[in-house]
Amino acid sequence: MISIAGKPILHHVVESLAQNGIRNIVLVVGYEREQVFDYMGSGGQFGIDITYVTQKKQLGTAHALAQAKAAVEDEFLVLPGDNLIEADTIAQFVAVKPQAVLVKRVDNPVRYGVVTIDNGVVKDIIEKPKQPKGNIINTGIYAFNREIFSFIEPELDIPDALNNMIAQGKYLNAHQTDGTWLDVVYPWDILSLNDIVIRQIQANLGGTIETGVSLKGTVLVGKDTVIRSNSYIIGPVVIGGNCDIGPNVCLLPATSIGDNVVISSFTEVKNSVIGSDVNIGPGCIIQDSVIDKGCVIRGQFTACSGEAEVKVDGEHYSVNVGAMLGEGCNIGNSVVAQPGVIVGNYTQIQALKLVSGRLPDRSLVF
Repeated sequence: MISIAGKPILHHVVESLAQNGIRNIVLVVGYEREQVFDYMGSGGQFGIDITYVTQKKQLGTAHALAQAKAAVEDEFLVLPGDNLIEADTIAQFVAVKPQAVLVKRVDNPVRYGVVTIDNGVVKDIIEKPKQPKGNIINTGIYAFNREIFSFIEPELDIPDALNNMIAQGKYLNAHQTDGTWLDVVYPWDILSLNDIVIRQIQANLGGTIETGVSLKGTVLVGKDTVIRSNSYIIGPVVIGGNCDIGPNVCLLPATSIGDNVVISSFTEVKNSVIGSDVNIGPGCIIQDSVIDKGCVIRGQFTACSGEAEVKVDGEHYSVNVGAMLGEGCNIGNSVVAQPGVIVGNYTQIQALKLVSGRLPDRSLVF
């Protein structure tokens, strides 16, 4: 449900399927499933029918698929809900016969399952190899029939089940794509996805644009939003509905803003993703940052971009990034976020603090 260019990633996935004529979709939900229910509903707004299946414990992708066994027909597609894929990318794969996997050539295969292929047939899938044999990876998109469940159910993850299937002499065909396929592995991946999608938007100025506002490039403004006087916006920028922006706010390229967002005067936002129901005070500088929904940020907050060494799950990454704020954070006046800081959900930070590193959910910084 992370928002990319004003829509949750899952919204983009469902749209791509609907554009390829797929009308019956099963969503396997678990953690914070109410967010999915509330947003997706029965699927009518997308022209599809949605069936929900609950995975009570998130044990793995194969375990998730096993929960859907009673809800699928003989042939079906499997897609991750957190990968951005365009309709054209899967247009040909929709007609591929099971069992098959969609693969793609990438520059950084160590992040993925690397696929060994011989004459279009998969020989094995090795997850996150330190020394990959190639750069063709598993996108996590599959064409299956019900036979797959005899291999899925003993396993927790789909690649393990597929390797067992191959070892028993079954064929798994590889279908390679050059189309757009992107996933969110790390928080800063949200920015690169947003940048790609936002460049494809079409300008549309809803709401009210007050006198003295300067708009350049492609800008989308949602219904009932007010852009107040002397604000300066350079697209591509997406602003959701019922927002209150300005006066004297500067929004720079590759910025995506959700619904019901308030951005107060003399604040600058650049190449950032701002979730819905966020309130940003005056005089803030926010660059290359992700701010999840429901955050309240007082005045003079600074999240400048810079080269940062970030540690995630024991691995170190050098990235150029600002701040990553989880859902429902409350940030006091004049807080400075060091480049690469990851702030957990519902964290509270009092005024005049300098924060860095990684703060767990519900941290209190006094």
